[in-house]
Amino acid sequence: MEQTTVETRPTSIADLRPKMQLEGVVRKIELYGAFVDIGLERDGLIHISQLSEKPVRRVADVLKEGQRVTVWVTQVDPQQGRVALTMIKPPAVEWKDLAEGQTYTGRVVRVERYGLFVDIGAERPGFLHAREMGPFNRPDMYKVGDEIEVQILQVDRRKKRIDLTLSPTELPPLEEEPEVVSPIELAFRKALEEARREGREVILTSRRKKQPAAAPTQEEILSRTLQQLRK
Repeated sequence: MEQTTVETRPTSIADLRPKMQLEGVVRKIELYGAFVDIGLERDGLIHISQLSEKPVRRVADVLKEGQRVTVWVTQVDPQQGRVALTMIKPPAVEWKDLAEGQTYTGRVVRVERYGLFVDIGAERPGFLHAREMGPFNRPDMYKVGDEIEVQILQVDRRKKRIDLTLSPTELPPLEEEPEVVSPIELAFRKALEEARREGREVILTSRRKKQPAAAPTQEEILSRTLQQLRK
């Protein structure tokens, strides 16, 4: 978000840009808002709806003349000399900038048994469902304030909803599945190792029969081999 410094301080309305942060002094209060002196040729206007995220009934309940305030530019019309301001800090990420597949480092702002709410700098926190948290599916592994890397799964601008999934970098490494060995194959390996230790030669052969027979199964081959090793 753009902030003004001594070097970048605007000298005219034409220098203003949306989201630019400014310091000003409340000059006049009206029923519909407040005029703020921002050091330019025209004052800026904070509409009553832009005084707070919560509803405000009277401007005088929030501001008074002579009060110094921090404001952000929302709209600029250099030709008409109009500057619209807000006291609500704009989100770092606009809805129009959000897209599926984007990766953000966010902050956990709420933990529920079914998932996490993560602030990624947008107007609203995104939701990371437990099923999108990898093999553990454990929201209670996190606490409010934890940083977590997430990816955007889906954006619903109409409902103002952001669905998230855990970034691959946050997933634990996959463990190799243990090898499944049958009892006969285990016995075969043991007998083969014993034969090698004793220096006995191991020859795997199969006897041919005059009459064709069905191909032996792996279990039959292993059984014959074990019999030969025991001789």
